Amino acid sequence: MSLAASFYTPLWPAGDAEAQKNPPASIDFQEKLLPIKQRCDLVDGLSVDLEDYYHVEAFAEQISRARWSGLPSRIRKNTERTLALLERTHCRATFFVLGWVAEREPGLVRELAQAGHELACHSHLHRQLHRLTPSQFRDDIVRSRYAIENAAGMKVVGFRAPSFSVTRNTLWALEILAEERFEYDSSIFPIHHDLYGIPDAPRWVHQRRLPSGRAIWEVPPSTLRVGKVNVPVGGGGYLRLFPLWFTRWSIKTIHHQDGQPIIVYFHPWELDPEQPRLEGSWKSRFRHYNGLAKTEGRLQEILSQGTFDPLINLVRRLEASSPAQPLNRDDRASTKELDRAVS
Repeated sequence: MSLAASFYTPLWPAGDAEAQKNPPASIDFQEKLLPIKQRCDLVDGLSVDLEDYYHVEAFAEQISRARWSGLPSRIRKNTERTLALLERTHCRATFFVLGWVAEREPGLVRELAQAGHELACHSHLHRQLHRLTPSQFRDDIVRSRYAIENAAGMKVVGFRAPSFSVTRNTLWALEILAEERFEYDSSIFPIHHDLYGIPDAPRWVHQRRLPSGRAIWEVPPSTLRVGKVNVPVGGGGYLRLFPLWFTRWSIKTIHHQDGQPIIVYFHPWELDPEQPRLEGSWKSRFRHYNGLAKTEGRLQEILSQGTFDPLINLVRRLEASSPAQPLNRDDRASTKELDRAVS
């Protein structure tokens, strides 16, 4: 069976009445971490957040959602450029798609599925979770997933929050995702950041058991442990802003010392240095525009050096692996901190 065919499954029915209930404001959960053993055939994870240059949080205050339809779209051109890059490097990825994009570009979404890539949900309107009620969040992901599945005929089981906005204050979202039958989330970034992050969250792919009895996998973006700090590597602005030698060294360290896969992520607009310049704060403009001309070349080198799969493949391999292994000291500490945060 081809990789593309393996993703095509019948769409599930709408959730039952129990799945429509809102979760409590805070949750308490236990966590099971399944470390991946170090091996020579380590397969990494690759993901792409499918959004246009004006969807980003950096310019949300200047560009209202009501203006989106009137702005010149570059998403098809940049996605085709992304597809060409992945084809050259023989990689397959998870595309976290905005529902807003899927409704307006269903043909583009179908092309991604036909090329053998996984489709997942990136919300409908790119709103950070702390700006939504649980009920609004549920409505948002249901509409987004329907748009993606309707366009591609592919079951959507993965989610990534806009701006990695599953934080200590929005952990309730995990219960809703599980209720709506999402199998994994990739929204908890274990770093310090002014907009997102849970710095003491586990760094590796792991499974969370929720109070309802449901479970959901978490696929965190990659970090390198330097002293007592997690440093983000291999994705987004960090890939553009950090020296390439540091990225190379970080990937090698994660592979050989930690024995773990890296999770690379980027956006199609990061391959487009000619995109229109929008007004915004100096910090927003620096984060968004700096290093755009370097992104494609850096990705070309990184992706050519390894084997990259959609995130669902990492989850499936862990599901089929041996029983859970004991948490190491750092992971036990991370779990206790998170338990206190939501208790």
